[in-house]
Amino acid sequence: MTDLIHITKLMMKKKKDVLLSILFGYIAGITAVGLFAANGFLISRAAIETSLSVLMTMIAIVKIGSFLRAGSRYAERYYSHRATFTMLSDLRVHFYEKVEGLSASVFQKYRGGDLLSRIVGDVESLQNFFLRVLYPPIIMILVFLSTILFLSFYSVAVVILLAIGLVITGFIIPAYFANKQKRISNEIREDRAHLSTEIAEWFQGFRELKIHQKLENKEQLLLDASDSYIRDQQQEGIQSIYNQSINTIVSLLISWMVLAVGAYLVATGSLDGVFLAMLVMVSLTVFEHSTPMAAFPVHYEDSKKATERLYSVVETNQKTEPQSKEILHYWQTAPSVHLDNVSFTFPDEQRSTLNNITLTLPAGSKTAIVGPSGSGKSTLLQLLLRIVEANEGEIYLNSERIMEMDQEELWKRINVILQENHFFYGTIKENLLLTNNQFSDEQLQQVLDDVDLPHFNLEDQVLEKGQNLSGGEKQRLAMARAVLKESSFWLLDEPTSSLDSWTEQRLYQLLFKQAKEDTVVIVSHRLAGLERMDQIVVMDQGRIVEVGTFNELIEAKGYFYQLKQIEKSVVLS
Repeated sequence: MTDLIHITKLMMKKKKDVLLSILFGYIAGITAVGLFAANGFLISRAAIETSLSVLMTMIAIVKIGSFLRAGSRYAERYYSHRATFTMLSDLRVHFYEKVEGLSASVFQKYRGGDLLSRIVGDVESLQNFFLRVLYPPIIMILVFLSTILFLSFYSVAVVILLAIGLVITGFIIPAYFANKQKRISNEIREDRAHLSTEIAEWFQGFRELKIHQKLENKEQLLLDASDSYIRDQQQEGIQSIYNQSINTIVSLLISWMVLAVGAYLVATGSLDGVFLAMLVMVSLTVFEHSTPMAAFPVHYEDSKKATERLYSVVETNQKTEPQSKEILHYWQTAPSVHLDNVSFTFPDEQRSTLNNITLTLPAGSKTAIVGPSGSGKSTLLQLLLRIVEANEGEIYLNSERIMEMDQEELWKRINVILQENHFFYGTIKENLLLTNNQFSDEQLQQVLDDVDLPHFNLEDQVLEKGQNLSGGEKQRLAMARAVLKESSFWLLDEPTSSLDSWTEQRLYQLLFKQAKEDTVVIVSHRLAGLERMDQIVVMDQGRIVEVGTFNELIEAKGYFYQLKQIEKSVVLS
């Protein structure tokens, strides 16, 4: 319910359109009731002897009312839909900005298809929040109260019947079916998320499925997910029609009761017979505003679940401490790094990825983090980037707590090369200027030469995700982007894993030249070329087992020495 209140607040940013749609909706509704009342009275008056002037006046009133109803109904549709479309636009911007501000840990918690389903499908579902959830009860209550006030001058018994009908069709029936609808809505949400996930995996893994001849199996899973989603939608439609039928039956019964009570009152002389048709026509018309309440449970549950799923994503990382940018001193030169008893465990996992890591990286130092696969090296870099956040302990950059730093300000000041680097559809030049667009073509071409890509032209095409680039070319292009960023803090995760030894050494030479005074942290499986490092951190099973220079670790003949001997034997063999 709290999430729906947030949505209502966002919607009320355009409160002028909301209020105008309610105003014109009320005018259209009460005019419709008035028109049918006038028509009923006109029919009755025409059946008995009456003056032509009275009939002409009533006909004129009906004509004017018809134009008023049509105009107000058009205005109501215009403003209500404009409010809805504006609300959807604001919601999309709001949630995309929220998701954009989240760290990459959100992608570890939610599968890609499910996240897409939430951000696209659930936002789209909220188009019904105003038109089908918030708006109908307001108009129904306003029109019913005005109608009851009008009819109280003619018959209290009819007023009581309409009040009972309002309570039954507007509140009791929707409330009764709300519990059934909750189960159906939950299943639809789950099936839609499952279907979106299966579709995303089918597209992303099409090549592997084709190679391993498992495409038919995956297609069957996709069809099963689609069939389940369709069945739930059909069930929702059937339930909605059933609810509306029950509501319509009750409203018609109330109208028959109004006719019966009115006839009795006319027979006993308590009501002038000329008003009987008017009362029946009013009862038939006023319940048109309670009939949409039959679909209220459907759209209410739909909107409620959509907001819950959306806010469960955007509030994932809202537990972090408030940022205080005013008191922080972001580094202008190479920063120092200190980790104090840092531990981290991925969500829903029992095994700790990092255990009580305490480490100091002096300003301007060159540090290599090595160890077997799964030892926590890359996770350590993710902590420094605030892609994930430590469960325990503190991380300091120049004595400032990293948790108090703005994530984007942090990323702005770091040269980063990850294991997987994204390349956009476009040209080599466009991908190089991603980090800094202040360089000339001559400077960009020189950087390409420096990273051993002299055969690349700035206008060469890069396909989506860099599909026309080899693994080594991607890593060298990523190094070029890092060089162009010109920051004094480098975090490199396996930057040369796809390169041959000769090219690897050339890139390391470029790195040490460019980052001579900078703080550099390199994660690597390879142990060759680490002699120039100021310190080497050896990790195993989430713990630091050794720290020292290359010569110190070799002389100690510990874990690093054993890894080095294994690497030598593999190379020689």
